[in-house]
Amino acid sequence: MTVLAWIVVLGILSVYFSRYLDQQNNPNQTLSTSQIDDYKQVQLQRNRYGHYVASGMINSAEVVFILDTGATDISIPEKIAQKLKLKAGIKIPVHTANGQIDVYATTLDRVSIGEIELHNISANINPYMQGEEVLLGMSFLRHLDFSQQGEQLLIRQY
Repeated sequence: MTVLAWIVVLGILSVYFSRYLDQQNNPNQTLSTSQIDDYKQVQLQRNRYGHYVASGMINSAEVVFILDTGATDISIPEKIAQKLKLKAGIKIPVHTANGQIDVYATTLDRVSIGEIELHNISANINPYMQGEEVLLGMSFLRHLDFSQQGEQLLIRQY
């Protein structure tokens, strides 16, 4: 009985700390959108590593975005693109911090963060990207206004 009790306690602690670590990496798992006059606004909290990470949607699937104003397009790891059933288009050479690589062009029907939603957004499928996060680049962000205030980023869609 004692062993079973310890297994239950360790299981509960494991679930708790897993959720805690997820929240530390992505403090924006649940977003609310404010409707202010003629625009929608989403407020993001910076994570403990200094990045803006947020849950969002590509087409009808949930993804986790890392906002990257230095990225020209949305960049999707190949593994995530396969899950989303995205079609790889033409091969394009791009310059990254690690040198030149080839990615594949694609177009996303719908991209959203909170209730901010854009359609027909250019993106690329990156076979070299590791991890589960999608880089949310300027192909999405250039259509919006955004400003940083302290530890928060305000994104507005007019």
